[in-house]
Amino acid sequence: MDIRLFLAFELPEEIRGILDTVSKEAGKLPLNVRWVRVENIHLTVVFIGNVEESNVSRVEEVVRLCCGKSHAFELALHGLGFFGNIRNPRVLWVGLNTDVKGMSQLRDDLQGGLAPFGVKRETRPFRPHLTLGRFKKGVGSVEHLKGFLAQYRELTSPVGTLSELALFRSDLRKDGAVYTKIDQWPLGG
Repeated sequence: MDIRLFLAFELPEEIRGILDTVSKEAGKLPLNVRWVRVENIHLTVVFIGNVEESNVSRVEEVVRLCCGKSHAFELALHGLGFFGNIRNPRVLWVGLNTDVKGMSQLRDDLQGGLAPFGVKRETRPFRPHLTLGRFKKGVGSVEHLKGFLAQYRELTSPVGTLSELALFRSDLRKDGAVYTKIDQWPLGG
């Protein structure tokens, strides 16, 4: 049986608290968005996709080895933005200040090690962000979106540390995805 997997960092509580406040404010706006539940917001490093359950232990070994070669990352929230254009946005996100070069190296190492399981190398530069919501067809209210973006353009947070990478199972349901942590590994061994 196949299971759907991804690798991500769970967020420090103080950062999650700020995201909760921003998300609640966003939810009051007349935007055509499917909001991500705050408890499901994480920093995805690699989407693995469907893996035969019998191969999960081999995936875990690759991840353990890659994590041992990496280091912990500091990060802080940094602004708000979206992918797409103002009339047809796709994703509303919160930006991050972090070691992008180091995270890119970790992502590349993981993708290389996980290639036998069907993981393809991402050719786009790694742009660490946290997804607040995904736009449905159309924005809803362009003016409300512009105002919200202006309000949180300078969003910041205390610095937090990401010291463990987690492997999650994703089960897609009608009311949204359910994520179950399978394992986690410390960075730097």
